[in-house]
Amino acid sequence: MMSIKKISLLFLFFAFCKLSAQQYADPEYIKVTNERAAKIVEKLALNNKEKETAVTNIIAQQFRDLSKIQDTRDVEVKKVKEDSSLAKDKQNEKIDKLKADADKSIDKLHKSYLKKLGTQLNEAKITEVKDGMTYGVLPITVTAYNDMIPTLTEVQKKYIYDALVEAREHAMDGGSSKEKHAWFGKYKGRINNYLSKEGYDLTKEREGWNKRIAEKEKNKKKE
Repeated sequence: MMSIKKISLLFLFFAFCKLSAQQYADPEYIKVTNERAAKIVEKLALNNKEKETAVTNIIAQQFRDLSKIQDTRDVEVKKVKEDSSLAKDKQNEKIDKLKADADKSIDKLHKSYLKKLGTQLNEAKITEVKDGMTYGVLPITVTAYNDMIPTLTEVQKKYIYDALVEAREHAMDGGSSKEKHAWFGKYKGRINNYLSKEGYDLTKEREGWNKRIAEKEKNKKKE
């Protein structure tokens, strides 16, 4: 016979499953993800209503699928942290596994998502979608580095760009604005270390950049 404890756990499990299903089928939630996707698609200027709808649906579904994986992971991690019967090392072990499993699912979803986009868009437009999902941080940051350090070589520019492209791939799957920006922050740290090794004093470069910006603003006011 099943124990009362097991019955209680099963009840909580099924209750959570029901709640999750309701959440992800909620018309308001679907509307929000559709609107987020539509804003990205609008900037693509596809001029094709059927294609716009197809791409919007792909992006919106990606938002929902990502949330489902991440929310399930977070709920399970919370349960482990609240389980006082587990020693700290066992808790950490279970949490690490939950996160690793979620990362595998997200990686698989990421690849599937790009394939779906590829059925509707060329590489240039897919890149625009990626920038749309990550607030355009990549092009903004590339421009900032080039403006801050005008003496960058082509090799150095390529390193910066490639590092930010890698950051964007991770940031696309971020569950929040904070998480997306954190990925870029991590890679900007790598870029700054690289530039320091290349002989740049980033503090001086930044000071010089700020002076140039202030001078431009001053000249604009005079005009």
